[in-house]
Amino acid sequence: MTWAYRLVRALARVIAGLFYRDLGLIGGEHFPASGPVIVAANHQNALVDPMLMVAALPRALRPLAKAPLFKHPLIRPFLSAVGALPVHRTKESSGDPKRNDAMFQAAANALQRGEALLIFPEGVGHFEPMLQPLRTGAARMLLSAEAQGAPPVTLLPVGLVFRKPGRFRAGAGAVLVGEAIETRDCVVLFATQPEAAVRTLTTRLEEGLRHQIIEADTWRTEHLLRVAEEVWREEHGTETADAPRDPLERTRWLGRIARGYRFLLSREPERLRRLRRGLEAYSEVLERAGLRGRHLGQSYSFAGVARFTVREGLLLLITLPLAALGVILHGTAFWATDTAVRLANPSPDTEATYKIFGGLLFYPLTWAVEAWLAWNVGGPWALAAFIGLLMPCGFFALGWRERVSRGAREARGLYRFLRHPDLLAHLARRREELATELAALAATVPPEVLE
Repeated sequence: MTWAYRLVRALARVIAGLFYRDLGLIGGEHFPASGPVIVAANHQNALVDPMLMVAALPRALRPLAKAPLFKHPLIRPFLSAVGALPVHRTKESSGDPKRNDAMFQAAANALQRGEALLIFPEGVGHFEPMLQPLRTGAARMLLSAEAQGAPPVTLLPVGLVFRKPGRFRAGAGAVLVGEAIETRDCVVLFATQPEAAVRTLTTRLEEGLRHQIIEADTWRTEHLLRVAEEVWREEHGTETADAPRDPLERTRWLGRIARGYRFLLSREPERLRRLRRGLEAYSEVLERAGLRGRHLGQSYSFAGVARFTVREGLLLLITLPLAALGVILHGTAFWATDTAVRLANPSPDTEATYKIFGGLLFYPLTWAVEAWLAWNVGGPWALAAFIGLLMPCGFFALGWRERVSRGAREARGLYRFLRHPDLLAHLARRREELATELAALAATVPPEVLE
């Protein structure tokens, strides 16, 4: 791993950790410590996807990126630092497939050296929660490299799962590494029937990727799958194999729910529609009331609510000065980034990318101006104070903002409880009914479908 790659990886980890509230890696044990690897992932979040892969996975990755990105002044240095390979898509190569011959040869050479390549086989970024049809590039690279004498290449399906991917500090993401795809028979078949070998391997890769993501027909369905998971987990009350509380394990469990949903679509459509309507009504009432499912199983008193309010208020008051200073120091950069992104009006799959690159531009510029002002107004001591307070106050501002948002949400829910205790009792009964319906439907799904 070169020093340039280490630098990019460190920057990617910092940016990802700041932008997303929760990030994690599942299945890292499947990633081989050495030897040639092709990492194939789904692609829903533009340049954030390769950034998260570089940040999360244990080995250096050489991404395959579309050729126009190598001309972008902000992106090109990062691509060069990680040794990315340019891919000429059909619309950029005037229909000449030979323009990618050099890329395929470079990929084969890298695999012969035991390197790890990163490819997004859907070929295009998108925002739909469904896996798009895969291109055959990953299979062709592996089979061609081994035909040229490369050691056995590991083909790893990796799922990228996001929640609110374009929302600063409200979004979350997970990287799910699956078990390696079986390739030996396809390598043998490639010698006599290359196209059949490529198709077979691509189909296996597609199936492997589907097991690493939460796949739904619409984002509304994806939301209802999460509601179903919450209903089931909250009714179980404690963490079990059937209702994990760990956020990363919950992500994998959501994938199982999604596979069960797809299985039932054609077999139990009417029961599924009834359950869906019930989940939608339950979710909408919770949202309108400002409540969370965890409120339904707890008991509250006026004294308890008062203690919660006083405690949260005191914490906010104590941290207010540093948080206010953080807003002053970082507010201009935040406003400039937000304004630029709103004016650019990016598509949902590129929103996070615009925000991150906008931040990389506007925050350093703002800090440089503020440092210059501190030096000119107060000299070296003022500059030293500015540098010392810049990052801590920024974190205080973030924490204060998140605590205010969480406290307001909790207070709204508690207020609803005190005014309408019968509403919570009704919702608790409805949640129990929904959990019973979920269990009855789950019993009709063969275990192998969920694995």
